[in-house]
Amino acid sequence: MKTIVINQRQNEKVPFLRGILVRSLLDAGLSFAEADKISTTIRDQLIKTKTISSEDLQKLVVVQLQTLVDAEGVEQYIFPSVTPSKVLVRSLSERLTAFSRGRLARNLQSAGVKTEKAEYITELIYAQLITFGVSSISSCQLGYITYLCLLQEVGKKAANRYLVWSEHQRSSTPLMLLIGGTIGAGKSTIATELGHLLEIVRIQSTDMLREVMRMMVPKRLLPILHTSSFNAWKTLPIQDKNERDWDQLVAEGYQSQAELLTVPCEAVLQRAVAESVPVILEGVHVLPDLLDRVPANEAVIKVYVMLAVLRSKKLKNQLRGRGVKVPKRSAERYLDSFDSIWSLQSFLLSEADRCNVAIITAEDKRTAIQQILQQVNLELARHYSGTPVDVFGAAAEDFQPGKNCIAWRDQVRSLDG
Repeated sequence: MKTIVINQRQNEKVPFLRGILVRSLLDAGLSFAEADKISTTIRDQLIKTKTISSEDLQKLVVVQLQTLVDAEGVEQYIFPSVTPSKVLVRSLSERLTAFSRGRLARNLQSAGVKTEKAEYITELIYAQLITFGVSSISSCQLGYITYLCLLQEVGKKAANRYLVWSEHQRSSTPLMLLIGGTIGAGKSTIATELGHLLEIVRIQSTDMLREVMRMMVPKRLLPILHTSSFNAWKTLPIQDKNERDWDQLVAEGYQSQAELLTVPCEAVLQRAVAESVPVILEGVHVLPDLLDRVPANEAVIKVYVMLAVLRSKKLKNQLRGRGVKVPKRSAERYLDSFDSIWSLQSFLLSEADRCNVAIITAEDKRTAIQQILQQVNLELARHYSGTPVDVFGAAAEDFQPGKNCIAWRDQVRSLDG
């Protein structure tokens, strides 16, 4: 359970983060060991506390400070007079940018590290850089320190996933992430968050592609294009629909519509390959077969996941929420056709199973995103196997597999301030 800190003066509510407290104590002149000890004590005191005011939190810290520092040190914490130090990161092209805790945390999450742990590791690294007066650091040095920190603070698996992700980032091979699933499964929302984490700006929805095609082809010429995917079967030129298997009709109608969308979908993927840029393609029309449209000899990382909501009640609730968030998408229209939507999902899941692709339960968005990132990292691991020296260069020359490598805090200490 996260403790929420309420700042009544600024009308803000933020989660209590031990790393943030560590940094403010370092700014007050404490050593890292002292700041770490106090922050851990405060965290333990708040473990069952849901909310606390910023003033009360400060009082708890002051009580701990008084056992370690004099009145001047306490005053420095309460009334900080110095601007927090900045660390500049030097890219491979020698461009200098400010160290971004948000970006490092995102990179860690992209490598499969859970959000809370990513935030903790980020704050830990930043606190060490400030403690030892590091004013600038190369991106390779920062990457290697992060790898060592994960190796020694979290474990080998997490460190290796970060190594694989870092190697991919330094390559020019684009990532192609395809997300399928029925209506209301949360494809668009999840795709947007994944785009942010994976730093992919090109996100394409098949709904938008279908809308463009509708503008180009009138309904009287192609009625199946102008209906919902789950009701496309109603436009099929079949006389004896009442005698046909209904689930099969739903599947045939969907397939007929999806076939029309394969051309623009393929164009999106081919454009991404030609420009060597990552892309996320999401939508109900995204079937695993689309990956076959990309030539096998192209240098591209291909990942496909199918989202599923396996409880009918949960899917109905998500369809109602969809209507609230986007009023023009009437929830009643979806609920009236729920049996068709449920039947379509059964077909999509059977296709995913036939193609042996990952099926992700999307009933909890945060868990679904974590599982998709795991699938991305599994696929990346099939393409990358570089050592720390391969990935981070001279910054990692002292790394020796199987031996006790230099502790990450000592690695920070060895940097020029």
